Amino acid sequence: MARHTPTHRRRTVRRLPAGPAAVAAGVLVTGLLAAPAHARPGPGADDGAPLGTVARTVGDARYEPGPCPKTADPVAELEGARCGTLTVPENRTKPGSRKITLGVAVVAATAGKPTSDPVVWLAGGPGDDAVGEAKMAVGGGLNRDRDLILMSQRGTYSADPALTCRNVDEFNARATGLVYDAPSTERLHVEATKACRDQLAATGADLSAYNDIESAADLADLRAALGLAQWNVFGISYGTQLALVYMRLHPEGIRSVGLDGILPPSTGGSAVTWNAAKQGFGGLFKACAEQPACNRRYPNLPATFERLVRDLEAKPVTTTVTLPDSKKQVKVVLDGGALVNWMTAATHVAPQVPRALDELARGRPQRIAEQWASGKYSPQAVGRLSHGLVYGVFCSEWTPYETQAEALRGGQAAFPSFPRSVQAQAPLLTFLRPDCDVWKVPAAPRSIRDVTKSDIPTLALSGGFDAQTAAANGPYVARTLSRATVLTIPYEPHVVFATSKCAQEITVSFFDTPKAPKTGCLGGLEAPAFEIGP
Repeated sequence: MARHTPTHRRRTVRRLPAGPAAVAAGVLVTGLLAAPAHARPGPGADDGAPLGTVARTVGDARYEPGPCPKTADPVAELEGARCGTLTVPENRTKPGSRKITLGVAVVAATAGKPTSDPVVWLAGGPGDDAVGEAKMAVGGGLNRDRDLILMSQRGTYSADPALTCRNVDEFNARATGLVYDAPSTERLHVEATKACRDQLAATGADLSAYNDIESAADLADLRAALGLAQWNVFGISYGTQLALVYMRLHPEGIRSVGLDGILPPSTGGSAVTWNAAKQGFGGLFKACAEQPACNRRYPNLPATFERLVRDLEAKPVTTTVTLPDSKKQVKVVLDGGALVNWMTAATHVAPQVPRALDELARGRPQRIAEQWASGKYSPQAVGRLSHGLVYGVFCSEWTPYETQAEALRGGQAAFPSFPRSVQAQAPLLTFLRPDCDVWKVPAAPRSIRDVTKSDIPTLALSGGFDAQTAAANGPYVARTLSRATVLTIPYEPHVVFATSKCAQEITVSFFDTPKAPKTGCLGGLEAPAFEIGP
């Protein structure tokens, strides 16, 4: 999801997105809802040159070959890539808007004779940088038969400007030592968000321009500026929301679309996030119940989890843990809200979850506390997420179209036994509404919430343990996608392409033959063996 959207597998749990903003998509104006005339390749396309090596201007956009974009860590998969920048208007609704640049990397196909229709990768978040995800995309074989295109979405780490805010990430780490949903924590959280906004606005950034409508137009411009008649789209987590908006606004030249960890633009908000948590937790608990050893050792796990949430919300547990990388000791407070958010991420290490909950119930909080803190204090969680894009998306597309009462009802419906203080803060979206009050961007046009109706061949993938974007979202979006293939990979968490060889095989085969992806690997999948403690 909407990450307050996650990244990829690490030693403990996948990182929780920083701050209440990282799951969905943002917006701007109605005049952009029509497909631009420049969506087709412009004159001067040179079919004989390798993709990404020809400078070209199409409309207000220009692609220029050049050095590869910066990445926070070395990415071996980018060695030898053909790179450059796409320059576009920051705000297409304002004549004379300043220009911004987006980093582009083209990783060549490994096949001797690649197809002419590459795959463009849309990262999660909102706020993650696609260029930094080359390892996952290449590792999954997306560039086997076709070139792979990665473009830093506007505002992300390798774009200019990069709308990152270390102060928010650093506060989110310190906040693991505070009561998760206390009014005092909310005040400090919102102060950090406002400081981030003030810092970015002082640079001249038009914060209202970092949203899905502008980003979808960036994609249309990139395809045209690269001289491509056709390409394929693959989005993960929040990138699926952007992909669905892009399909609706700029369908020209899209051969097929893969969606993994699906976030429908029409339902984005706190209520659907609660529903995803219920489905993901339920899938994991059911798998334990179906394993005799797990069920004997940890009977009625859902009741144990819900009791722990209630008990910890009434009486939080405070402990000290040692961070695995730095050996630094930090205080951790586990209350009901913290446990729910830990659990949302812990579906990525599902075999550990029953034992960890049992340890907590027996007065041993260390495992959960260490995982909760380690994800927030990790170097990968600091200075990399584009909070400008996070809040640009959430605060224009989500909060304007969901009332506080509707958000609360989502928590009450999913987990009626939870305390109201927990129900009021959806997983990964803590304090989102007060954050948006200080972010101050206009609401997107209501049409941003329209469902995508399309006959473009689409693969809709979900994980059976996905607690961030529910598996039910696949059938939901497929109702209006007439050529959709909907698959749930059992026993997998959010973004199955990152963790499942079967999902990777299905995805690659889909881009080869969108009408008939190879799904035979689904028949051999087995549940993980859950850890059994003493």
